[in-house]
Amino acid sequence: MYFTRREFLKVSAMAACTLVVSTGLSGCNDDGDINVAFNHGVASGDPLSDRVIIWTRITPEESSISSVRVSYQVATDAAFSHITNSGTATANSSQDYTVKIDVQNLLPYTQYYYRFWVGKTYSVTGKAKTLPTASPDQVKMAVFSCSNYPKGYFNVFSAAATIDDLDVTLHIGDYIYEYGMYVNDDFTAKVPAYGTEDAISIGRALPSDNNTECITLNDYRKRYALYHTDSGMQAIHAACPMIAVWDDHEIANDAYKSGAENHDVTEGSYDDRVAAALQAYFEWIPIRPVSEIKKIYRTFDFGGLVSLHMLETRLCGRDKQLNYSDYYTPAFDSAAFVADLTSPARSMIGSEELAWLQGTLATSSATWQVIGQQVLMGKMNLPAEILGSVAVLQSDSASDAEKAAAMSAVNTSITELTQIKVRISMGDLTVTSEEAARVNTVLPYNLDAWDGYYYEREVIYASVRGLDKNLVVLAGDTHNGWASNLKDSSGNQIGVEFATSSVSSPGMEEYLAITSTGMAQQLEAALTILVDDLEYANLNNRGFLVVTFTAEKAEAQWKYVDSISSTTYNLLTDRETTYQVFPGSENRTLVRI
Repeated sequence: MYFTRREFLKVSAMAACTLVVSTGLSGCNDDGDINVAFNHGVASGDPLSDRVIIWTRITPEESSISSVRVSYQVATDAAFSHITNSGTATANSSQDYTVKIDVQNLLPYTQYYYRFWVGKTYSVTGKAKTLPTASPDQVKMAVFSCSNYPKGYFNVFSAAATIDDLDVTLHIGDYIYEYGMYVNDDFTAKVPAYGTEDAISIGRALPSDNNTECITLNDYRKRYALYHTDSGMQAIHAACPMIAVWDDHEIANDAYKSGAENHDVTEGSYDDRVAAALQAYFEWIPIRPVSEIKKIYRTFDFGGLVSLHMLETRLCGRDKQLNYSDYYTPAFDSAAFVADLTSPARSMIGSEELAWLQGTLATSSATWQVIGQQVLMGKMNLPAEILGSVAVLQSDSASDAEKAAAMSAVNTSITELTQIKVRISMGDLTVTSEEAARVNTVLPYNLDAWDGYYYEREVIYASVRGLDKNLVVLAGDTHNGWASNLKDSSGNQIGVEFATSSVSSPGMEEYLAITSTGMAQQLEAALTILVDDLEYANLNNRGFLVVTFTAEKAEAQWKYVDSISSTTYNLLTDRETTYQVFPGSENRTLVRI
């Protein structure tokens, strides 16, 4: 990730943002006669051992102003007595008035402070820590996914920002949501779009100039600007550097390399939409520019302790998701489905990114190999009889009566199937072949996750096993908390997966009608019985994940908040859960603490 001057010119010319390189002290000469505000906070990201990105966005009082010179300082103390880097950058309307500085020539594993100003108007002070070159005693990360503005306040970010020894944060996708306030942008019918049903009552309605689905560059820019007004989002960005990758909603729901579920021909060119979405992403997220804008897969090394490999799983190599409905002709054609599911031609990340991942895993000598990515890698195979009812519960077209019937069927099936599975585990010889078939006839729950890209996952597993690496996978996307043992098709233990809940997007509690913690716990226990590799589930709380790595262990702690309906919240300490995994081929399975 080091740039020569020539490489920098090439990268900055091709990336969708303007980057200023800061190598040390230079004069500050901002446009002090222009009135501005720092309404969207500050941020840092993509730290390396000698550099880090710092970011802000200015709002000129006069909208006709096209550019503003902004001063910045970086120091080793909060009082800015010991300044290491300073200078000016230009915030242009062509980049939505965002400013991004690649601050270089820094010391490894050092806490820095930074700020911006124009005239006498200063931003808040942010903190940014560089990565170590030697192995540190520990590396601590907070992991987030799925921050949905109209659904609720980002209290999860606020809670994480109070942790004073974080090294970095990770946002592994769905930083924004592209939906408008109402389905099909119909302001006559006013059927709430995803996550908006309570938005007006809690003060989180999308504003009138950005309340339709995001399609254009202006749409996406305004959506990022709105999200960055949240106090929790501003707090977590100011607290420490963020390493981010997009999932699908930064573009459109269920995006893949040539289309998306939430894009059709009436909305114009998909490529144009992707270009607009990614330009806004690079403007608003503290990510270092890349020469090819879709290829944000990259590695961060924390000395010899952790190598963090961030994947891109949507736009570079992903084939269109399979859909169960395509295999009913009219009966379910299981042979055709299995053949397509396991086809070597199906890809999520593609051959180029796969070769990069295999190469970085092979050359890294770090104790822990960590893959940060968007969707569940662990197998979530559920008894097939449950899936039909779950599909009805998730359907927007199903009637209340149909959903009630489906809910009853789900409850009955889960109760009966759990009992059968327990009987089998206890060696009950009275279990009939029909009962055994009910629990052993399983299908992937989510074909948008790695379960829908079977072959490529097996290739990754084979690489990790052949290299004898200690693997931890971090995931999001589902809006629920999970921990799974990762096993290949032969049952070999490959590693573990820690999956975070959402910042605010609703989870299974919404469509499974979970109304109490007790009900959630019953379903969670049932799922860990029914899904072979699943060790932990949280189905009804919003939260985040704190993962701490040492030479002796990797420890994941799931933390949750009790409310996102206002900025008043408490941590749900009774729902906190901790798992550990230990290095070495004999110890790579989950242990609950």
